[in-house]
Amino acid sequence: MSLAISTTSIPGDLEEKLSVIAEAGFAAVELHEPDFTGFHGSAEDVAQMAQGFGLSINLLKPFNDLEGWEAAERTRAFDRLERKFDLMGALGTEMLLIGASSRKMSIEQTATDLADAADRAKARGMRLAYLALPWAGLVQTDAQALDLIQKIDSPNLGLALNSYFSLADGGKPAQLRDMPGARVFHVQLSDAPRTPGTIRSLKRHFGMLPGLGSLNLAGFVKVLSRAGYKGAWSVARVNEHSPSPGGRTLAQDGYRALVNLLDEVSRSDPDLHFDIPDLPPRVYSSGIEFIEFAADATSGKELTDMLSAMCFRMERKHVSKSVELWRQGAINIVVNTEEEGFAHSAFIGHGPSVCDMGLRVKDADQTVARATALGTPQFSQPVGAGELDIPAIRGVGGNVVHFIDEKSDLHRVWDIEFEPVAKTEATQPAGLRRVDHVAQTMRYEEMQSWLLYYTSTFEMAKSVIVDVADPAGVVHSQAIESPEGEVRLNLNGAEGHRTFAASFLADRFGAGVQHIAFLSDDIFETSAQLAAQGFARLEISPNYYDDLQAQFGLDDDLVARLRAGNILFDQQGNTAYYQIYSQPIFQGFFFEIVQRSRSYTGYGARNASARLAAQMKHQRPAGIPRT
Repeated sequence: MSLAISTTSIPGDLEEKLSVIAEAGFAAVELHEPDFTGFHGSAEDVAQMAQGFGLSINLLKPFNDLEGWEAAERTRAFDRLERKFDLMGALGTEMLLIGASSRKMSIEQTATDLADAADRAKARGMRLAYLALPWAGLVQTDAQALDLIQKIDSPNLGLALNSYFSLADGGKPAQLRDMPGARVFHVQLSDAPRTPGTIRSLKRHFGMLPGLGSLNLAGFVKVLSRAGYKGAWSVARVNEHSPSPGGRTLAQDGYRALVNLLDEVSRSDPDLHFDIPDLPPRVYSSGIEFIEFAADATSGKELTDMLSAMCFRMERKHVSKSVELWRQGAINIVVNTEEEGFAHSAFIGHGPSVCDMGLRVKDADQTVARATALGTPQFSQPVGAGELDIPAIRGVGGNVVHFIDEKSDLHRVWDIEFEPVAKTEATQPAGLRRVDHVAQTMRYEEMQSWLLYYTSTFEMAKSVIVDVADPAGVVHSQAIESPEGEVRLNLNGAEGHRTFAASFLADRFGAGVQHIAFLSDDIFETSAQLAAQGFARLEISPNYYDDLQAQFGLDDDLVARLRAGNILFDQQGNTAYYQIYSQPIFQGFFFEIVQRSRSYTGYGARNASARLAAQMKHQRPAGIPRT
């Protein structure tokens, strides 16, 4: 039961495709014939090359429009089939994917042609995997294809299934419950969002990696496995309209998505077993333990001035390094101005920025074990005397994610590696209790990779992607969060070059954390305390508040308080959300303070345009023309 991927999913020439597919961990490939016809070498060369990479070619595809021809045209169609058998023999594969013909014909003629093809395949020691297509002339559903295959009753003719075609029109995995597993020769896995429309119109746009859409692929795999399917599980062709982060990344994403899916199925049904690594379960994170910034003396002073204005206080210093711990409530902000080590390298590469984040987990070592088994690089650096070796992996944009558990001394890191500083004066807190969410900005083509990274490693659910209107373009925002909301992340995919998010990427040479939101229980009390400390907040257009009052029918006093504090507001039913933003620092990084009233679950998406406009205005002082 091998793991496979279609060569059409990976960009590059055939040798590059096979190389990155093998490197990602796959054992087999579906060979797309145009990849062969564009290759400067023989079929035997391709077979030898695949073998050299440790790959088997488990299927050649596609063969279309076999059925429905008459006289000389039928002869030519079957001559084509025989030549494909010749090619398959040279490639070392014994299975051919046949797509249902687009021609209009009778069921009798279709059965006759497929029976003839099956006989020819038997004579050549080949097998035919027949795929129903929603746009075919006759055989458009799995049920129709299976009915034909059972009537013909040949061991050399079986069914090919693609989860997209089976489920995207609203079909349920249960409809395949009576599918005889021995009749299924090949299974392709492809996801899709919940979007109205016909499969035919959506296929070009919504062939997605497993886990990125909303189809019940776990149920699909479970039903087929229980029915006795023993063949390969293959990642189907990724559509040409998906963002493409590069061949190596796509292959790694495909492997991660497939292994994560099969792991999910085996955990829900221990009787089902797949040829995948033995993984610890997905990780439940109970919160963000710390966020670390890489800075130099100048930018570190700019950051700590803003932290002071938000009523954080420096509580501890590292025993041997230029590293400070700033605290308020359950929030730990680490400011690292060391001139060597990982943080310094991050500063050289990205400027002042978030370089590390610590998550609280039940078992730090198991967390790293799952992440690395799915292809995430482990992180390590030399540990000094008296320092803890905290398990870690690489995260978004090359940043690091450390894991803190209570099974060891890891949760005592602040007591072990840091020493208290003398308090010169009392700092009145501003009511900031914990990190509400962290927003990571990346190029749009990277967004799906990082979504898979989080959802395959951690117990996190994704929301629907929201398109946010920036004054200079569109930013795609995907929120993910742990079951109880202890860890919330916003993944923001920037397109183009002129949006506020894109300018952040350009200034720091890659993806990273663009803003951090802190949670308050009383936004107006927090706002007053921030004002007393001289907090530099983002100024919101007065027009926003006129529209806000009309939108929600708010009373004059509340609108006046919001306007006076440059506080944004959103409402969902009887829940409410309040937001205050800092002015940007570090070429686009900013802080946010939020209040969630009556368990508001969103992120104030309707306010994003007003916030972005204000930030763009701040980035472009008065008198400076647009470029």
